[in-house]
Amino acid sequence: MRREPAGDVVRRTILKIPLTEMMTILKTWNFLSENQLQTVNFRQRKESLVQDLVLLCEENRASLNDAALLDIIYTQFHRHQKVWDVFQMSKGPGEDTDLFDMEQFKSSFKKILKRALKNVTVSFRDAEENAVWIRIAWGTQYRKPNQYKPAYVVYYSQTPYAFTSSSQLKSNLPLLGQALTVASKHHQIVKMDLRSRYLDSLKAIVFKQYNQTFETHNSTTPLQERSLGLDINMDSRIIHENKTEKERVQRVTQEIFGDYPQPRLEFAQYKLETKFKSDLNGGILAEREEPLRCLVKFSSPHLLEALKSLAPAGIADAPLSPLLTCIPNKGMNYFKIRDK
Repeated sequence: MRREPAGDVVRRTILKIPLTEMMTILKTWNFLSENQLQTVNFRQRKESLVQDLVLLCEENRASLNDAALLDIIYTQFHRHQKVWDVFQMSKGPGEDTDLFDMEQFKSSFKKILKRALKNVTVSFRDAEENAVWIRIAWGTQYRKPNQYKPAYVVYYSQTPYAFTSSSQLKSNLPLLGQALTVASKHHQIVKMDLRSRYLDSLKAIVFKQYNQTFETHNSTTPLQERSLGLDINMDSRIIHENKTEKERVQRVTQEIFGDYPQPRLEFAQYKLETKFKSDLNGGILAEREEPLRCLVKFSSPHLLEALKSLAPAGIADAPLSPLLTCIPNKGMNYFKIRDK
C-alpha cells in the first residue's frame, strides 16, 4: 500500500536521524507525547524503530505540515549539510523602518508564493534571535510539490538579510526574492558573493559578530600555536632578530584578524580578467581582443583560521594581501578582479 505523503516524509526524515539524536529531535518536535515515546524500544534495529515511530505518527494523524516541521528541526540540527547563500535587501529612498509583525510576514510570504504558483507548500518554524526557518517544497503548474527536495530559508526579523539553501530550481529564485522583499517590507534584494556550509559563520560575517565561538572541526593544533623552536647554539643576535620579527608578525596578524576565533568558511574564489600588456610589438597575445582569464580558489576546512596562521608559521610574509584578509569585512568569498 502506498504511504501518504506526510507519513513518507516522516519516515524518510526519521531514517536520517542518528540514533544518538533521536530522542532529542523527537522531543523538540513535540508531536508524540511522553507516554507514546516511552512505549518505543529505542534499542531495537533502526528499521524496526522507524516503523514503530511512523505508526505512532499515523495514529496521531500527522499532517504534511507536522512532517515538514520535523524535517525543519532535523535540518536545524544538521544545517552544515547544506550550502547556504546570503541575500541582502534594501529599502527605497526615504522609506522608514516599519513595525515588524512576524505573523504578518508569514502570511504575506505564503500568499505571494501561492498566488504565483498553485503547487507549492510552505512551512514555518520560529527559532532563536527572532529568526524564522522556512521550508518550501516547490512544484510546477502541472506537478505537485516535491517534498523530498525542499528549499530552506532563514530570515532574521527586522534585518535586511536572508539565508537560503542552494536550490536546484534556479527558476524559482526571482519568486522567492519577491516574496522575501514584499513580506519583510523592503524594496530590492540582491544575492551576495558569499557562500558557506556554516550558517552561524555567515550570520556573524553579515552582522559583524566576529567575537564569538563558531562551529569547530576536528583539527590538529593551529599552526601559530606550534613551537617554532630555535637552535640553542644559534647566535644571540639572530635569536634577538627572530624574536623581534616574530613579535611584529604576531602584532600585525592580531591587528588584521583580531584575537577571536574566525568565522568558518571553506573557500575563497578569485576570477581574474586582464588584457595582455607588453612593451614588445607584435605577438599572438598582443593581438588578442578577449581578456585573459584565470580562476584561483583557496580551500581549507577552516579557511580564515588557516590564513591567520600563515604568517606566524613563517609560510607567508606579514601582512597578507588585502584580497585575502578583507573577506569578513567585505562579506565576500567570491571575487572578480578586472583591469581598472
